[in-house]
Amino acid sequence: MFNALVIDKTPDYRASLQQLDASQLPAAEVVVDVAYSTLNYKDALAITGKAPVVRDFPMVPGIDLAGTVVSSQNPAFKAGDQVLLNGWGVGEKHWGGLAQRAAVPAAWLQPIPAPLTARQAMIIGTAGYTAMLCVQALLKHQLTPAAGPVLVTGATGGVGSFAVLLLARLGFQVTAATGKASAADYLRQLGAAEIISRDSLSAPGKPLAKEQWAGVVDSVGSHTLANACAQSRYGGVVAACGLAQGMDFPASVAPFILRGITLCGIDSVMQPMAPRLAAWAQLAELLTADDFTLLSREISLAEAIPQAQALLAGDIQGRLLVNVNS
Repeated sequence: MFNALVIDKTPDYRASLQQLDASQLPAAEVVVDVAYSTLNYKDALAITGKAPVVRDFPMVPGIDLAGTVVSSQNPAFKAGDQVLLNGWGVGEKHWGGLAQRAAVPAAWLQPIPAPLTARQAMIIGTAGYTAMLCVQALLKHQLTPAAGPVLVTGATGGVGSFAVLLLARLGFQVTAATGKASAADYLRQLGAAEIISRDSLSAPGKPLAKEQWAGVVDSVGSHTLANACAQSRYGGVVAACGLAQGMDFPASVAPFILRGITLCGIDSVMQPMAPRLAAWAQLAELLTADDFTLLSREISLAEAIPQAQALLAGDIQGRLLVNVNS
């Protein structure tokens, strides 16, 4: 038997902590004893039912997991291997990581890169991995610190927090946009050189505005993304990975055809394995032990249910690490 968060739809949509038998696991090549998972925005939507994230019921949510292989029918992994998983539809179409045990295809797993532990890997989780993909997109387009300041929206969230930290560590001057004035010290500890109110970006704006940003990492979408593009400098690069404000993009072509900016869409869920491994390798290289303490708070499996509401309300700073065995 093992503990798991389970989302049911009969008679009403609800998430609850349940004990399951190993025989109830989905058929898959590799069985993993999960040590840690995380609580992400998508997980919160799934747990609360605020968006149709879950495609099949009953469902164990959790788009991340890290732990130890128990058994494997694929030679790529063996019992005792330390592995992690991000995305691939787990927690949506396939049982995910908010449980003490998971069964998944071998193609979705990757080794935890040294010197990271399972705990550290899940403090990073999808949020840190997505932030790294965004940063790598900016670097791929030859963005350098000399080009000018880089904007990070949703800066106190999981993706935003990691983006601020990673960009600052790479030498960029980072401007962090947030709706939380109380988070200024936290953002400065991460490396933000300037902090602005998200209100300056979240309302409808002009097709073109004053040139400010050489690069942008946006996890918010909607008017925020449109304004970030409108405020980008000539040749600027914008990496878009989220929709916390909305899925719409109320913008014009003006920044693209008059300033030659580039908008890069970042998907973490179905990213091929090679760029995943590259992103994780760079994360393992750039992050220090102190970063993990600053960026996260640990909660139990049962606490993930109430904390999902807090996350959607914007009350969470940094990352929520879920210890599935507490």
